[in-house]
Amino acid sequence: MADGTFLHTADHKPAGVSRYLANEAETLALGAELAPGLKPGMVIYLSGNLGTGKTTLARGVLRGLGYTGKVKSPTFTLVELYKLSRLYLYHFDFYRVEDSRELGDAGFREYFSPESVCLVEWPENAATGLPPADVKVLLRVAGAGRRVEISAETEAGRNCVDRLNH
Repeated sequence: MADGTFLHTADHKPAGVSRYLANEAETLALGAELAPGLKPGMVIYLSGNLGTGKTTLARGVLRGLGYTGKVKSPTFTLVELYKLSRLYLYHFDFYRVEDSRELGDAGFREYFSPESVCLVEWPENAATGLPPADVKVLLRVAGAGRRVEISAETEAGRNCVDRLNH
């Protein structure tokens, strides 16, 4: 749900996942595990401090969707496009965005279409210019690894996140 509340299942538990990721390989594997549940039109927010693994998770998603090329961080370009066999994936990094109106002026809303999946790093920097997330991912440093919290915000998001619980 766009208001930030959890989507609840029939037994009133939030549709979400919490995991400890010990290393980069586990972060890549989680991204690959998330990938099959992504459907055209979905928006995924990737949040966390610098160096917590947002781009690594995005790389794992792309690998899980069959992409074998180089995955670049879009920190300076703001967006990288990946044309895959079943969809277009746009990977955004809004770390350097200071005013979300910049995105509207640059036409970024056009990327968020029913035919594409959008992975958005630093969504909080563009909050007013983005559609609501289907899935929210929060990565935090936890000892030598990372703690990831994944929450479903819509029915499509729940279908995606529920795959991680099996």
